[in-house]
Amino acid sequence: MADPHGFQKYTRREPAHRPVPLRLMDFNEVYEQAPAGQIEEQAARCMDCGVPFCHEGCPLGNIIPEWNDLVRQNRWKEAYDRLHATNNFPEFTGRLCPAPCEGACVLGINDDAVTIKNVELEIVEKAFAEGWVNPVVPSMSTGLSVAVVGSGPAGLAAAQQLTRAGHSVTVFERDDRVGGLMRYGVPEYKMENHWIDRRVAQMEAEGTTFQVGVSPRAAELALFDAIVLATGTPVARPLKVPGSDLKGIYPAMEYLTEQNRVNEGDAEVSPISAKGKKVVIIGGGDTGTDCFGTALRQGAESVTQFDIRPRAPFQRADSTPWPMYPNLFRTATAHEEGDYIISGDESADEIEALGLARRGAGSTLGERKFAVNTVEFHGTDGHVSGLTGNQIRVVNGKREPIEGTEFPFEADLVLVALGFTGAEQGGLAHELGVTFDDRGRIIRDAEYRSPTNSRVYVAGDNGRGQSLIVWAIAEGRACAAAVDADLMGETALPVAVAPGDVPLAI
Repeated sequence: MADPHGFQKYTRREPAHRPVPLRLMDFNEVYEQAPAGQIEEQAARCMDCGVPFCHEGCPLGNIIPEWNDLVRQNRWKEAYDRLHATNNFPEFTGRLCPAPCEGACVLGINDDAVTIKNVELEIVEKAFAEGWVNPVVPSMSTGLSVAVVGSGPAGLAAAQQLTRAGHSVTVFERDDRVGGLMRYGVPEYKMENHWIDRRVAQMEAEGTTFQVGVSPRAAELALFDAIVLATGTPVARPLKVPGSDLKGIYPAMEYLTEQNRVNEGDAEVSPISAKGKKVVIIGGGDTGTDCFGTALRQGAESVTQFDIRPRAPFQRADSTPWPMYPNLFRTATAHEEGDYIISGDESADEIEALGLARRGAGSTLGERKFAVNTVEFHGTDGHVSGLTGNQIRVVNGKREPIEGTEFPFEADLVLVALGFTGAEQGGLAHELGVTFDDRGRIIRDAEYRSPTNSRVYVAGDNGRGQSLIVWAIAEGRACAAAVDADLMGETALPVAVAPGDVPLAI
């Protein structure tokens, strides 16, 4: 039974962030440890709401009210058992998920939602610290083998579930390390990569085999009884305007990957560095924001993020009523850093690391511009030097330029973060004979199976389209159950979602 008065006694509080001048000097995570008792108080705000809409908001079907109440009572081990029953990797979602569960929280109707994401992360980190997270070794072997291509969250979830079901699972990753975009696309100030390594070590102890730096061919995969494609949607959406072929204009993911390789120790300096440059980021989503925080840490002279969308309202928009994920103005940790006002009292180390000498007291480190469209790029000697933009407005659901609002803007490094167009259609996909829809997604049926190759299953963004990490894990789990059912005639693996977003029984 939840504390019926918890939401009345406590206000929403999140763990603090490290001071901006300090965190911009490194790529360590920005979060600080919550003070003793804070997480328990926040869990106590979870209401005895009768119908917990957070279940509907969470693609994994996490049993949120139960583990909130267990945390409130300091029954952390039981809370961990509840959490891991539905989520293989809560340390990933607790750091990276935008928390649609909080958007659906009943308390959020007229108050601030429960800090579900923070409670989730604290549970799993306490479990690791206490030694509760151990390999789950299967009790028997089926004698059947499954290949999982791709080691992002969908591939890892599918692999872990199938290994625990007793199958021999091999994960193929073409990069030199496991993790997919979690490792090379997400800046370490949001999630440090050693958390991935920790979980991979558990999976290896359970029996999962990893082959890194390998792009398998169809002939090699023919040796397996089933194949799971979890290759994501790596094809970046280009910006097709005049001048887009100038040097100094890069896809966002290429930029982020190079810095993450520096963080891994593969190079001393990124070949695409923002140091001392006027940086413009085209795209207002999470990837663009990741570029924003990375450019600040590299010592950019200025950072400006263009968002073609109008600025969202500060309160939940009427277009996204509860329990939908709310459309509202959000400030990421990178934007906190951009809003930092230079005082002039920073230390010499801070001035050097942050390039503050180029700005001056009273200025900020970066800014966002909304309802802005990029018209064309300009260059000098083949290198980008600036762009022309204009203001836009939305009329009858369509964007149109506002006459007379064109403006020039200096830039010598441009990062294009406009999302992704779909899965790669050549190479292995072509060899396996899978087909694609008009959105670049691999076609699959309700059981995650390719209709053109019955041995191939599709999980995650390459079948769903660009989406959230929590959806990737949910699909990996559901796909694993479908594979197991086909191989064994039945399955005991739990599922929470189907390809059409239809919730199934946990």
